[in-house]
Amino acid sequence: MTKKDKDKKKDKPAKEQQPREPGDLQSEVTRASRAMRTFLTNALSHSGIYAGQDGVILALSEEDGLSAGAIADRLGVKPPTMTRTLARMEAQGFIKREADASDGRQMRAVLTDHGRRHVGAIQLAVKATENLALHDLSDKEIRQFLKVLRKMNRNLGQVEPEGEAGE
Repeated sequence: MTKKDKDKKKDKPAKEQQPREPGDLQSEVTRASRAMRTFLTNALSHSGIYAGQDGVILALSEEDGLSAGAIADRLGVKPPTMTRTLARMEAQGFIKREADASDGRQMRAVLTDHGRRHVGAIQLAVKATENLALHDLSDKEIRQFLKVLRKMNRNLGQVEPEGEAGE
C-alpha cells in the first residue's frame, strides 16, 4: 500500500470509530439476545421445551437437586419466575420436586428420565445457536466479547467478579 493510499484510508472514518447514539448498545444487545433465544427456541420446539426451560434442564444435568432459588441465581432470573417455570416443567414431566432431606420445608428440583433424555438435544441446540451467532469471529474476538459482557454484567450487578465462582 502506498503512502497516498494510507493517507486516504486515514481520512475515511472507520465504521467502528463513528460515534454511537444513546441506546445503540442496549438495542443491539437486546436484538442479539432475542435472535439467539428465537433460534434456540425454534431448534427445541419439537421437544416441547419452552424458552428458559433449557437452562433449567442443563443446570440440573450438572447438579441435580437444586432449589428454585439456586437455579434462579444460576440463570439470572427472580425466584418467583423460577418457581412458576418449575411448576410448568413438573406438569410437563421434565422434573419432579422433592423435599430436601435435611429440611423438609425446602423443595429441590430433580430431573426425571424424560427430562434427562433432552439434555443432549439441548446441548446440541445451544452449540448450534452459538456457532451461528459467532460465525466469522476469531477466537480472540470471542474471548474479548465475553470479557466485555462479563464486565458489563458486573457493572450492572448481575454476576460475580472474575476469579470468583469457578472462573
